[in-house]
Amino acid sequence: MHTINLISDTITKPTKAMLDYMYSAEVGDDVFGEDPTINRLQEKAASMFGKEAALYCPSGTMTNQIAIKVNTKPLDEMICDHYSHVYQYETGGYAFNSGVAVNLIQGQYGKVTAEQVKAAIKPVYDWLPISKLVVLENSCNKGGGSYYTLDEIRPIKKVCDDNGLILHLDGARLFNVMVETKEDPKDIGAEFDTISICISKGLGAPVGSLLIGPKDKIREARRFRKVMGGGMRQAGYLAAACEYALDHNVIRLKDDNDRAKILGAEVEKLSYIASVYPVHTNIVIFELGNGLQSDEVVEKLKSKGVICAAFGATMVRFVTHMHIGDDEVNDVISIMKNLY
Repeated sequence: MHTINLISDTITKPTKAMLDYMYSAEVGDDVFGEDPTINRLQEKAASMFGKEAALYCPSGTMTNQIAIKVNTKPLDEMICDHYSHVYQYETGGYAFNSGVAVNLIQGQYGKVTAEQVKAAIKPVYDWLPISKLVVLENSCNKGGGSYYTLDEIRPIKKVCDDNGLILHLDGARLFNVMVETKEDPKDIGAEFDTISICISKGLGAPVGSLLIGPKDKIREARRFRKVMGGGMRQAGYLAAACEYALDHNVIRLKDDNDRAKILGAEVEKLSYIASVYPVHTNIVIFELGNGLQSDEVVEKLKSKGVICAAFGATMVRFVTHMHIGDDEVNDVISIMKNLY
């Protein structure tokens, strides 16, 4: 039975061309700053977003956690939407690693407004944490791949500037957003103090994320990467895959987004589906009706060769990626139509 894996875009594997590029990489010891491929990747990412420097890390969780660390001090507070990855899926690292509190905003599909951020800022009292860092996620995983445009980000940045707050972007799927908005990454970079980008999702590299920002923040970030165990040696073989992905795999993300929109539209027509989140990028989240539970549906789909994720008691998530083509989309639609 042919398996169609929609559980995540993190399951993508390197193409032969990417593997060939990895094999040919020139490497060195990155802890000493002597891996030329990593250095080149970091310079590429920083330049892309108009920033001074970047740091290559094993994961997006690490880049986010380091960003929280370099942008706050203990007893500060991080403001984010309640769907944010830094709150939902990073094991409470903001508290463990940085000793900061979290102030959750109830946004819409993971997106907050400038007015909500302004209202969340705490007054300065001895018994309250100090509001210091705002984190936006673009696109928002738990929000169904929802995204901010620059016109939505700029008012939030103004609130941050007016109130002495730092703005960080968790851009784990930022490139899926940019192929939709056609916005210049340098314009995005201008609105954020630090940015995390992930290359091991839709872009198809096996490992790697980058933290991007000012030189002084990235210099400090290197120390925190080391203490977290993220100081790698000849990791240029991995960085080469990321470099290849940035050069070759960005534009094709539009295909993933378009296929997700087709899937979402067809799933929404089914009688046993209560609702589908608006599909903006490569994530489809739908709520089940008719008393169905997500675990039951996920198992039934697995028996038909479709792998996906339960996203709550009655919700299921599909994620499209480079290994999902038109044939796979059509097969999933057919299976879903005949599931109940």
